[in-house]
Amino acid sequence: MHIREGIIPTVLGTVVTVTGFALKNNIPKSYRNGIIGFGLAHIAMGSAEFVGQKVQNSNMVRKASKAVSFK
Repeated sequence: MHIREGIIPTVLGTVVTVTGFALKNNIPKSYRNGIIGFGLAHIAMGSAEFVGQKVQNSNMVRKASKAVSFK
């Protein structure tokens, strides 16, 4: 099974962010903001890694198609 890079941190960040929102009445505001910020940071980093990997893969395909003649 192949898991694309960036998916795991993005999913983890989503879970942590939702947990922060769900606990908004049970914990102090500073802790809640820290949990939400931590989750959003994971979402941002995972998304950047995912997009970077996608761009890198498309560049490799483009270079390979130039190197190999399909005629």
